[in-house]
Amino acid sequence: MIVSAIFKRFKEKAPLPVMARALIERVLNAEILDKWFEETAEKQYTRELLFSSIFDIMSLVICKVQPTINSAYQSLEKEIKVSIKSVYNKLNGIESTTSAELVRFSATKSVALINELGGGIENPLPGKRIKILDGNCLEASDHRIKELRGLSAGVLPGKSLVVLDPVLRIIIDAYPCEDGHAQERSLLREVLESVQRNDVWMGDRNFCVVSFICGIASSDGFFIIRQHGNLPFELIDTEMQFIGDSPTGKVYEQLVEVVDREGKKHKFRRITVKLTNETRDGDKEIHILTNLPTEEVTATKVAELYKKRWKIETAFQELTRDFNSEINGLGYPKAALFGFCVAIVTYNIYSVMKAAMQNVHGVEVVEGQISGYYIANEISNTKLGIEVAIPEKEWNQFRNMSDLQMAQFLIELAGMMKLRKYKKHSRGPKKKVIKQKFDKNVPHVSTAKILAKRKT
Repeated sequence: MIVSAIFKRFKEKAPLPVMARALIERVLNAEILDKWFEETAEKQYTRELLFSSIFDIMSLVICKVQPTINSAYQSLEKEIKVSIKSVYNKLNGIESTTSAELVRFSATKSVALINELGGGIENPLPGKRIKILDGNCLEASDHRIKELRGLSAGVLPGKSLVVLDPVLRIIIDAYPCEDGHAQERSLLREVLESVQRNDVWMGDRNFCVVSFICGIASSDGFFIIRQHGNLPFELIDTEMQFIGDSPTGKVYEQLVEVVDREGKKHKFRRITVKLTNETRDGDKEIHILTNLPTEEVTATKVAELYKKRWKIETAFQELTRDFNSEINGLGYPKAALFGFCVAIVTYNIYSVMKAAMQNVHGVEVVEGQISGYYIANEISNTKLGIEVAIPEKEWNQFRNMSDLQMAQFLIELAGMMKLRKYKKHSRGPKKKVIKQKFDKNVPHVSTAKILAKRKT
């Protein structure tokens, strides 16, 4: 691979930002994005403003390189040669189906590289693919739209269901919805269409719906879903059988029967965990439904797997903490959902980087000691410098690399990173909150005098 002296210096001093930029060129370069958009978009089409330009503008905000869409536009104005109004019109018209397909497209590209890197963690259910399903509601946007300015209520630009592969640590699917008040269950029909043989779907009780769990079973898939109190079922075993102890409590099991809309009867396992410690909602026990065969997966194993459902919540936290996944200035639902999906794409790129780091430094180091916050911060601080210093033609070579060649380059960069720069700092124990005193006769105090009292 031919590189300039400046490129080599960036490799040595900032290997992770170089890794991120090379991956974007490999997976989501302008040529690929524009061709993909022409093949995917249903109603929208390209006149003067390319989809790749819109993606570049949005990614600058998502990666916190620029604070707003307007400032990102100003930094690229000479290249895109259209007005800011055209940019917002394009953003506000991006179909939610296009945003969803972008997530799937990036996931497919990312999976190929992660597999080449030998990434991911050990699959607790060999031969099956675990998929964790959860909903994400975008936070209230600013009241910039004319019809919203007179409202005091929070305005919700949309929500989505998201599917995480916890073994590969990437988000493989998203189901965006422009109605911020829509029930998550209303999107399950679309999810059900994607169920494949030997999938294992995990989710909380919001997804414990007869049509969903029976639909998964009818599609030769499996599920581990917490039971909802309103689920209609009949007990086959009237008494629970004690299975054993788990780290969270005592585990019991019994068979239940659920009848779907067509009248077909389904037998499922109902696993009860009598908790040692109550949940934050005050529950003393939880019930988990599954159709995984008893001879392959014990009740205790099912309970342990359900505990790992929180990994998708961790992914949401990383999207919020490390990336600007919810841009308050985007009030139009299509634009807001597109921004969220671009953040997911960025998260998947980071997951490929983690796979390269894991190849060099091991799973325990990457999972337990590396902070995504510091990595994201370095990438955002270095991005503009890399773009200015390194000509575009030097990045073009990554477009035609094979997965093996790209993996070797990523491993080389991972070996150059200085781990201490990205060390995670675990939070100490929470301190007891001291109730504040209020005295209307003392509206303010002197900090210096308060601290002086500490010495005496």
